[in-house]
Amino acid sequence: MLARAHQNLIWVRTRHTNGLRSALREYYPAALEAFDDLADRDALAILGRAPTPVDAQHLSLSKIRSALKAAGRQRNLDTRAQNIQTALRTPQLTAPAAVTAAFAATTRATVGIIAELNHQIAELEAELATHFETHPDADIYLSQPGLGVILSARVLGEFGDDPNRYTDAKSRKNYAGTSPLTVASGKKRAVLARHVRNRRVYDAIDQWAFCALTTSPGARTFYDQRRAAGDLHHQALRALGNRLVGILHGCLRHRTAYSEHTAWAHRQPTPDTRAA
Repeated sequence: MLARAHQNLIWVRTRHTNGLRSALREYYPAALEAFDDLADRDALAILGRAPTPVDAQHLSLSKIRSALKAAGRQRNLDTRAQNIQTALRTPQLTAPAAVTAAFAATTRATVGIIAELNHQIAELEAELATHFETHPDADIYLSQPGLGVILSARVLGEFGDDPNRYTDAKSRKNYAGTSPLTVASGKKRAVLARHVRNRRVYDAIDQWAFCALTTSPGARTFYDQRRAAGDLHHQALRALGNRLVGILHGCLRHRTAYSEHTAWAHRQPTPDTRAA
């Protein structure tokens, strides 16, 4: 319940952030040059004080610095403030005053909503971490490459912790939607992705596979081999996620932590003795 509630709030924040980006594109494009992430504390702090291009023109470096500091930034204050001021003062097309005023009102409201969502998401993260860390399977999940507390909690919550729920690794992969679906008709045979699946666990595993690329040499090698064989990025990630789900299943069944050697040793190329 906590993992789903946390993810729901993130999805809600994303919708509001996309709406804010669309509005800024209409009347305040310089803000999009200043901030890549509109849900970030820097963006919210400045847009809350300067929701229009005219307001931005009157923001001094000291005011920008003060706003960033009040929002929680501690490092690179001067450099960040200078970069923001430069971006906000770039030449841009302006909308009529009445239109700008209307957009400014919606921007203030949206900034307030996103700021509160950030606060509530952080609160849920703390609660989620507290509950997850008391679970008997927590150490096994956290040992997997690419899984942190929040992502582990999502995967655990969606898979469940009944040791008899999945008869084998294939069953767990099928539930996750990562295993390929083979469709045959006559002499034709096609291998397709599963579209009937638990969307939440599939999204979590996709993130897991992406994060594992930088934490597991075996996972990186597996991904690179799939790409070299012709897979697109998401196809290779799905194949890697499928492999990681199988590894997790084995760890849970044997009650052991992840081992890089055990997980990938059988996939390492063996030296060709005939070359000697």
